[in-house]
Amino acid sequence: MKNGFFALVFRQQYIRRWGLMRNVKEENLAEHSAQTAMIAHALALIGNRRLGKNYDANAVAVCALYHDATEVYTGDLPTPVKYFDPEIRESYRKIEKKAIETLTSGLPDDLSGEYAELLDTPDAQIHKLVKAADKLCAYLKCVEELKCGNADFADAKETISRSMAEMECEELDIFMKEFVPPFGATLDKLHL
Repeated sequence: MKNGFFALVFRQQYIRRWGLMRNVKEENLAEHSAQTAMIAHALALIGNRRLGKNYDANAVAVCALYHDATEVYTGDLPTPVKYFDPEIRESYRKIEKKAIETLTSGLPDDLSGEYAELLDTPDAQIHKLVKAADKLCAYLKCVEELKCGNADFADAKETISRSMAEMECEELDIFMKEFVPPFGATLDKLHL
């Protein structure tokens, strides 16, 4: 449908994440995207202020906000399935490309190119920070579930932790050291 882009993107609230896992607290794609955008923005600011980088923090945040929008068509394909073998990964990339085309066809011509770039950014620096923020959000989901006594997330936390270390992202390392420890605290302890 013409001009249906935002109506479709807003359906992220109906896409459940972590489908193969028992969840104490369900997480939907809309909240995940918002959290990823917040963290990606922070990573860009950390890079700029502490590491002498020159990221456009707002562009990073907006790309993160839309990083999983294609999942309104594909659903949240679990990581073990998505990366099971190269053929599946390549097929999924093709499906994502088609989803981008379908989503952006729901925009007027003068806006579709802008949103196509948000949905599939060609900028390697932005992509790296968004990927780091996405991984960190998955890690924090594991922390939250473990805090609630859900041991189903223990292995996922370790796997994601190793994956983040392999990214060699200084901004992520700084965020992990400074801002992740409070995620395990109670509200009373977080109160300033």
